[in-house]
Amino acid sequence: MRLMPKFLSVKEVPSLFWSSPKALTITPPIVSVTFLIIGLTLFGLGEALLIAAGVGVSPWTVLAQGITHVTGWSIGFATFITSFVVLFCWIPLRQVPGIGTILNAVIIALVLEFLLPFLPTFDNFMFQLGEAVLGVLVTGFGGGLYLIANLGPGPRDGLMTGLQKVTDLPIAWVRSGLELTVIAAGWALGGSVGLGTVLFALGIGPSVAASMYFFKSVFSNYAVTD
Repeated sequence: MRLMPKFLSVKEVPSLFWSSPKALTITPPIVSVTFLIIGLTLFGLGEALLIAAGVGVSPWTVLAQGITHVTGWSIGFATFITSFVVLFCWIPLRQVPGIGTILNAVIIALVLEFLLPFLPTFDNFMFQLGEAVLGVLVTGFGGGLYLIANLGPGPRDGLMTGLQKVTDLPIAWVRSGLELTVIAAGWALGGSVGLGTVLFALGIGPSVAASMYFFKSVFSNYAVTD
């Protein structure tokens, strides 16, 4: 009897009707751009929900905190340097950037800036936990949506897909392993780890994989964008 859910075995980003034929292009299909923007907006909303929950920051923010603790840099600068290093790691992994790589930073930053103040915050721990779980699920859903658009992943998602191709392991396991490694490094450098951090690390990979599995199951009979 198969005990592992099928979505945990997903190994590649599917090509569906909103997938662009090429990641690096100056004339992307409108439908691809539309789904890219929707996906990134949801991705940013999920991260904002995790922040609003107040039970722990994302693993990469923990790493940025750790780097700040060691170097004295600001969180923003540490995050920028981390993203640059991750992009450098794309070279041996042969990852291709696109407009999605740029819009990833822009749209998520805008969502955090303008939506975060309007999200609810709770004193009750169970409500905080529920908001954090919702944040992980929404982030995964948006991540699957925008990655399928095939217009270039963000730095961390590109590292995930690149490592998946090299290892041939399921996306869920690659992402979870990556996030847990980042938590360990950030914590060792002095970053703060909360329950929400662990939830994100363990949940984002399966959440992204589940969204891809769902979209492929529902839309696989539709023609891919020409």
